[in-house]
Amino acid sequence: MSVLSATAQTQVEDKLVEDKILTRADLSELKKQSKDTATPLFGLLVTSGKVTNEQLTKTVAQVSKIPYVNLLEAKIDNKVLELLPQDVAERYMAVPLGEMQHRLVVAMLDADNVQAVDFLSNRIGRPLKVYAASEEGIRQILHQYEAKISDNLVSAIGEIGDNIKIDTTDQQEKAAQKAAERDSIKTIVQDSPISKALSTILEYAAKNRASDVHIEPMKDSLKIRCRIDGILREIMMLPKSTEPPLVSRIKILSNLKIDEHRIPQDGEFTINVAGKDIDLRIAISPVVWGEQVVIRLLDKTGTSFKLEDMGYTGRSLRTIRDGLKRTNGMILTSGPTGSGKSTSLYALLQEVKTDAVNIVTLEDPVEYKMEGVNQIQVNADIGLTFASGLRSILRQDPDIVMVGEIRDRETAELAVQASLTGHLVFSTLHTNSAAGILPRLLDMGVEPFLIASTVHVVIGQRLARRIGKQTEQYQSDAVETAAIKEALGSLLPKDAEHMKEVASDLGYESLPLASDTAYTLTRGKESPETPGGYKGRMGLYEVFNVSEQIQQLILNRSTSSEIQRQAEQEGMISMRQDGYMKALAGYTTVQEVNRVASANSA
Repeated sequence: MSVLSATAQTQVEDKLVEDKILTRADLSELKKQSKDTATPLFGLLVTSGKVTNEQLTKTVAQVSKIPYVNLLEAKIDNKVLELLPQDVAERYMAVPLGEMQHRLVVAMLDADNVQAVDFLSNRIGRPLKVYAASEEGIRQILHQYEAKISDNLVSAIGEIGDNIKIDTTDQQEKAAQKAAERDSIKTIVQDSPISKALSTILEYAAKNRASDVHIEPMKDSLKIRCRIDGILREIMMLPKSTEPPLVSRIKILSNLKIDEHRIPQDGEFTINVAGKDIDLRIAISPVVWGEQVVIRLLDKTGTSFKLEDMGYTGRSLRTIRDGLKRTNGMILTSGPTGSGKSTSLYALLQEVKTDAVNIVTLEDPVEYKMEGVNQIQVNADIGLTFASGLRSILRQDPDIVMVGEIRDRETAELAVQASLTGHLVFSTLHTNSAAGILPRLLDMGVEPFLIASTVHVVIGQRLARRIGKQTEQYQSDAVETAAIKEALGSLLPKDAEHMKEVASDLGYESLPLASDTAYTLTRGKESPETPGGYKGRMGLYEVFNVSEQIQQLILNRSTSSEIQRQAEQEGMISMRQDGYMKALAGYTTVQEVNRVASANSA
C-alpha cells in the first residue's frame, strides 16, 4: 500500500468510523499511541486487531477511487495464472484475474501507485485494468501458482512417455544390454523431458516445504512421494520406463557412478528455487525393482534458530539458558530421526556465538553453514570420523564443541573428556526421551561417575504439525478432557487468582482453569494448502538439569523411567504436557500431540 497524502489518510480514518469498523475513541487512542511510539497509524490499526487488513485495504481503495477485490477465498483458473509469469507476480505483488477488452486485469498491492502500475505494464508489454487487494489475498493467489506446478508435472510426464522408450527387461542380468544402456546414457540424460520432470518434482517439493523426496521403483511403475510436515504423501506415479533415465540424471548431478547399480551411493548438489539456494542430499540404494532414490532438502533460508521460535518456552527455556551460562559440561538432545535435534543444536550455537569464544563443530553432514563457527564435515572414506575429528578439535583451542551425534563408545568417552577439560559440549543421541540419554551413555560403556559429573542439561523432543491460519474452535470431548486432566491436572491454575502467575511460569499469555467438563480447543480447516488443517511444524520438548538426586540415580545405574519420575518431581514439563499446553494455546491439536508423543519412554 503506497503512502497516502494527509488529506487522504484523514478521509480513510473518517470512513472507518463512518462504517462503524472503528470507534472515534479507539481511533484517538491509536493515533496518540502512533505518535508516542513513532509507529505508522495504519500498521497500528491492523496489529491492534481493531481493523483487519482486508477492511483497511477496502477503505483505502474506496477513498482512492480504485476498484477493490477480496481474494481471500478466490480460486483462479490455471489458464488465467499463465497470463502473468510467477516471478513477475511475486516481484510486483500482482496477480492476474482475467482479460478485458485487450487489457490484462490484475489485482495489486500498490494499485494506487501509478509508477508501480506503469512499471508492471511496461514489463509485460500490455495495458492493465487494476484492482486493489490486500497482501493476504494476493499471497493466497500466489500459493495457487505452487499448486499449478503439479499440473506442469503431469504434462512433463506426458512428454516423457511420448519421447523416451527404454526396454528395461532383465537389464541387471544381460551384460550386453548393460553396455548398450551405458552407451546411450548421454542421450537419455540430456533429453529435455527428463530434465524438465526432475526440475518440476524438486520445485514442487521445495515450494511445498517438503523435507524429503522419495523416488521408489515398483514392478510396473515409479512412485514419487514427498514428506511434508513429517507425513509422506504420494504426488505422482510415473511410467516404469522413466526410472533409468531419471536415476541417471540424478547421479550425474550428484557426481555419482551412473553405471553402478549394485551398491548404495551418496551424493549432493544444490538447486535454486524462487531465488533461494536449497542443498540436496542424495541417497541411492538398490532395491528389488530397481534403484530407490531419497533426496533430503535443506532450505537454508526459511529456518529460524531462535529458541522461542522453535517452541521452547517457560521452564524448559529457562533450564537451557541456565545450562548455556556454564563454561564446561555437556548439553545433550535426543529424539528419533527427523525430530529437529540438529536444528536445536544450531539454536544453542546461535545463543552462545560471540567473538569472545571459539566454536568448532563436527557434523555429518554440515546442514547449515553458520558465520563465526568453524564447521568440519565428517568423511569416513578418508578416516575423518566423529572420534578422530574430535581428537583433532581438542587441539584447536575450542571453547565450545558441537558433535553432530554420539554413535559409539569412543566418541562418547572423548566427548566426556572434552567436557571434563573445560569445554562446553553439545551433542545428540537417538533415544525416545530425555531421561533415556543417561542409561544410553551407560550402555555405551561410559562410567556412571563421569556421566553424573559432566552432563548438565538433557533435552527430549519431537516435531508436531502446526494448525494452519484458517481455524475453528470446538469443545473437547470426554476422552480429550480426561487426557488433558490427567496430563495437566497438577499444572493448570485452580482459580483465577493464580492464573497469571502459572501462565507466566509455563511461558504462555494465558491458560484455562483446570476443568472436569470441557476445554476450548482449536483445529485447522482442511484446504489444498493445509491438508488435515495443518501447515508447518513446531517442537514439543522436555528439558531437565541433572540435579544431585538424578546424579545419585545415575551412580546407582537406575532405569530411564526412574530418572523420568525424579525429573518430573523436580518440575520438568514432559513432552506430552508441553504438547497439551500448546494445544490449549491454539498452536496444534490433541490428536497431533498423541500421535508424536505416544512413545515417550526409553
